[in-house]
This record gives sequence, C-alpha cells and structure tokens, in this order.
Amino acid sequence: MNNNLKEVALVFFKMGCFAFGGPAAHIAMMEQEVVEKRKWMTKEHFLDLIGVTNLIPGPNSTEMTMHCGHERAGKAGLFVAGLAFIIPAIIITGILAWAYTTYGKLPNIKPFIQGIQPTVIAIILAAVITLGKKALKTIELGVIGIITLALCLVGVNEIIALIGVGILGGLYFNLKNNTSNANKKIVFPFLMIPATTAAVTKITSVKLFLIFLKVGAVLYGSGYVLFAYLDAELVTKGYLTQQQLMDAVAAGQFTPGPVLSTATFIGYQINGIWGALAATTGIFLPSFLFVLLLNPIIPKLRASKFFGHFLNAVNASSIAVIAAVLVTMSIESITNLNAIIILAVSLLLTFVAKLNVMLIIVIGAVLGFLLPMVGL
Repeated sequence: MNNNLKEVALVFFKMGCFAFGGPAAHIAMMEQEVVEKRKWMTKEHFLDLIGVTNLIPGPNSTEMTMHCGHERAGKAGLFVAGLAFIIPAIIITGILAWAYTTYGKLPNIKPFIQGIQPTVIAIILAAVITLGKKALKTIELGVIGIITLALCLVGVNEIIALIGVGILGGLYFNLKNNTSNANKKIVFPFLMIPATTAAVTKITSVKLFLIFLKVGAVLYGSGYVLFAYLDAELVTKGYLTQQQLMDAVAAGQFTPGPVLSTATFIGYQINGIWGALAATTGIFLPSFLFVLLLNPIIPKLRASKFFGHFLNAVNASSIAVIAAVLVTMSIESITNLNAIIILAVSLLLTFVAKLNVMLIIVIGAVLGFLLPMVGL
C-alpha cells in the first residue's frame, strides 16, 4: 500500500470511529480534515462533490469519503476510504447486535450521546460558515440559499428542493449571461435493481443481500426514510418485529459512522454473522458503484456552461440544506442547561481554540456524562 493509500485509510478509519451526528456533521468533519488541514482539494471542488453527491441515492457522507479518497489516491483510494469509514460502524453495530441478541437490550449510552449532540452543532456551524463563504459568492446565490433553507424548514423534501432550485438557478444564470451555445447532453448513470419477490419461508442470506441491495440503490433521505423502507421489506413480510427494527435503527443512530450500519444489526438478528455480512454488503455496494461511475463526470459538469451554473446553484442549496439540519438539530438538542453549557464550550473549542473536531467530540461526550453527576 503506497503512502497516499495509507493516509486515506488512517484519516477515514479515525473519522469513522468518531463520526457522530449524521451526514451534516460527517461532512463538516471531512471539510476540516481533507480541505482545511490536508489540502487534498480546493473548497470549490469539495462543494461540487457535496452538490453532486446530494443528487444520488445512498448515504451522502459515506459517498463523500469515497470521492475524497479518489481525489487523494485514485480508484483504489475510493474503495479504501469508503471501507475505512464504514468498518468501525459495522464492527461496533455488530457487537451491539450480538449483545442485543444475547441479552435482549441495548446498553445505555444516552448521557454520552446527549453530550455529543451540542458539540456536533458547533462543528456543523463552522462548516456552514467556511463553505458558505465559497458557495454563496454572489447575491443571487445567497437568495438561492435562502429559498432552499426556507423550503427545507417548511418540510419540502430536500432532494426536490435541491434539484428544483438547482435547475431554476442554472436557467437563470444562463439567461442572464445570454448563453447561446448548445451544451453537450450529460447522461447520469443510474443503477437499476430489479425488485425481489417475497419469500414464503425463512429468509436466506442471499435474499437478505438482494433486499438491502435494492434499498441501498434507491434510498434518499434520513434514518426515518430508511425505517420506512425496512418496515415495508422486512416487518410486513414477517422477517422482523417492529420493536426489533426500532432497536436496530436506534443502534445505527447512536454508533459513529453512517446510520446504514443498521443493516449489520438487522442482518445479524435474522441470520447471524452471514446475515450481517450479506445485509451490510448489499446496502453499501450501490454507493461504491454510483461514486465510481459519477466521479469522472464531475469535471465535465463543471466545464459545461449550463451544468456549471447548475452546480453553483446546487452547491448554494446544499449549504442551505446543512443549515436547515443545523436549525432543526439545535431546536431538538438545546433543551436544558447542560446542553447550553456543552454548546458554549464546544463553540469556544471550535472557533477560539480551533481544536481537532474528534477531540471536541470526545470532550462533549465526557461533559455529557459528568454534568448530570454534579447536579447540572
């Protein structure tokens, strides 16, 4: 393994061990690690990767790790980065699945998660400020960002908002610049996965792989969307109980890395270690294929006049989507004095001390455990 691949593996494995808080937080951590600290790419290109990644199915932050790995170490880097990022989550979730199957309940790590949540808000805010300066570089792009933020806050699906505002923005800027040259048509590659038929007996690991492959190929949105897909594919067909699914999604949410590690938990419950491997492989495989096909197209999109304007609009919208997540997360998380104290400390550590985000997360988790013990 060459030095670049080793660096990619180390960076994303370390990130996978501390990446709490969902895609917005993961992308904020990546921006600090690969753009600010290591200079693997420009902020402009990082924004392009965010914008395009938001338009395809799959776990956005995991796909971003693959793009970043490709930038540093080519196609091998793409696979190394993706695997390094998801392996910690898979291992931790697998251990939780074993404990749950053996003892019938999940461990109580709620105090630590409550400490991490305000910390994540500070980390995301730093990324919104840093990337926003690059993405919102004109008044028009600022307006696009405000429109997208408003749409997301009133409940419009983020993908619809991104694509709709992106197309309108691209058309506006092309009309403004009186562009008359015809642009080459770019065809986005989509992986078509045939629907699987329902089994009438105990589900096999192959069938489990196909179910999660289909989910991974069409999944957009949050953990709640994942819950809905898995409810339809597994609970309604009798492979899993509603409570088992709820516990599996909870395990995916309070472990680091992508929430799609829920697949590992579910696979283990259904078919043990082989079920865990089948489900995990199935749900993540489409993301590797999407990024492998998409990455070479991004420079062509940027070079095209229309798609260049479209990307600018989508980039502005993407920062607005992250800002919307920040607003929602703040409302849900900053509900007591402990959270306010941890947020204040995290803001100081992020903007004044400028500590590494992973260290800030550890400090937040420790504070979340200690503050209730001292009566706060």
